[in-house]
Amino acid sequence: MADNRKEQQRAELHRTIWNIANDLRGSVDGWDFKQYVLGILFYRYISENLTDYINRGEHEAGNSEFDYARLSDAEAEEARADLVLTRGFFILPSELFVNVQSRAADDENLNETLEQAFRNIESSAQGSISEDDFKGLFDDIDVNSNKLGGTVAKRNEMLVKLLDGIGDMTLGGYQDNTIDAFGDAYEYLMGMYASNAGKSGGEYYTPQEVSELLTRITLVGKTEVNKVYDPACGSGSLLLNFAKILGKENVRQGFYGQEINITTYNLCRINMFLHDIDYDKFDIGHGDTLTDPMHWDDEPFEAIVSNPPYSIRWDGDANPLLINDPRFSPAGVLAPKSKADLAFIMHSLAWLATSGTAAIVCFPGVMYRGGAEQKIRKYLIDNNYIDCVIQLPGNLFFGTSIATCIMVLKKSKSENSTLFIDAAKECVKVTNNNKLTQANIDTIITAYTNRADLEHFVRLVPNAEISAQDYNLSVSSYVEQQDLREVIDITVLNAEIEAIVAREQVLRDEIASIIAEIEVG
Repeated sequence: MADNRKEQQRAELHRTIWNIANDLRGSVDGWDFKQYVLGILFYRYISENLTDYINRGEHEAGNSEFDYARLSDAEAEEARADLVLTRGFFILPSELFVNVQSRAADDENLNETLEQAFRNIESSAQGSISEDDFKGLFDDIDVNSNKLGGTVAKRNEMLVKLLDGIGDMTLGGYQDNTIDAFGDAYEYLMGMYASNAGKSGGEYYTPQEVSELLTRITLVGKTEVNKVYDPACGSGSLLLNFAKILGKENVRQGFYGQEINITTYNLCRINMFLHDIDYDKFDIGHGDTLTDPMHWDDEPFEAIVSNPPYSIRWDGDANPLLINDPRFSPAGVLAPKSKADLAFIMHSLAWLATSGTAAIVCFPGVMYRGGAEQKIRKYLIDNNYIDCVIQLPGNLFFGTSIATCIMVLKKSKSENSTLFIDAAKECVKVTNNNKLTQANIDTIITAYTNRADLEHFVRLVPNAEISAQDYNLSVSSYVEQQDLREVIDITVLNAEIEAIVAREQVLRDEIASIIAEIEVG
């Protein structure tokens, strides 16, 4: 019954978001428009989160009529220092979402009001330990952009609609686990725009089912982990799956990631807050993980998950420092300049805890290409670091039909073999894309856990055999494909052909005889 109610609430929420999108799309491109919806949604979330936190404290102290939103700014100022310490930020009552929204329709300077509120929220964290988590969070919500309208009046009209649409969303009371509603709204928007945005969407979004599969692979045999890490974290969906599957309290030291794209980096931090991960429980860095990694002091990590960009360029051997970098030097060679894929693998392996597991989505070419990539595979196999390679179906990701693989890394394996799973058929077709169902995910996890050979599906291969195959890691080299072609009995086929030829001759003779009769006649 509770599940039904949850699904009804979810469907209602999705309808509301869809309506806002349809109302306001027009001049604002969908992928840009998403920034505004997410930004205002985030603004509402942190306003309500802070208000709820303050109100609860006052109500528990016996002041049942207290409402922070009705306090004067001067009265509220007294609590600023304490709130920045406990919540990481501060918002004046006059700048709370609910109060700005209630005045919005009559506020001729709404764009300035919002811009000031956003700047004040960010600057409230300045000089405190939460500064890095709030800095620049609202940078992508440009309330003065021509994309919202050609004049200030038009832009403000659009902003009123945005505030009202998001204000009307039924997100429930915080005691009813509202966070799910905020998080779900975020994921729905990401999915909605990723599917509409082709390749630009794929950069930011890994389908939830693939995220779940990666997360569950790293959690086999575990009920908690020290911390989780994604070296190319995008909007953070992979990291947040650990909160969903394990419970955030079972990720003891928090969520770590790095992202090179500034917009996506901001989205990732917003996403952490929307999923109720407090500022002291996440550390998301901005920059190039391969050449400027942000978390040297935090490694090793017990769980690493990632869907890094496929075959992008990087400095490689053009940067003389990299071959001596302790992350890359053990292999004795760097990933090619035009294909950074195995650099992400080496980086992840270097930062993996001895008892940890890393599950990383890979472009299929890294499994069989020669040159430097073959030498890196040799290093990984000869040192027994590859636990498993899983072939995924094609068409799983937005914007690409490539059939990707998952490489699973471990530092302390019990056997000198590598597991290969051919999960290319483990999916259902939904419109033009393939999708992993819960049953598909369970089947793959069971195969990964059991490590037992299954014809046409799973094979545990001694590393000596992989070495003999020149370190080719393509699943199809080890798991024989099922031959679904029709078996033909050649003797029967020959007999059928002879009968057809004989029949043809009879028909020819009959036709010849008819023609002869006509000619005589």
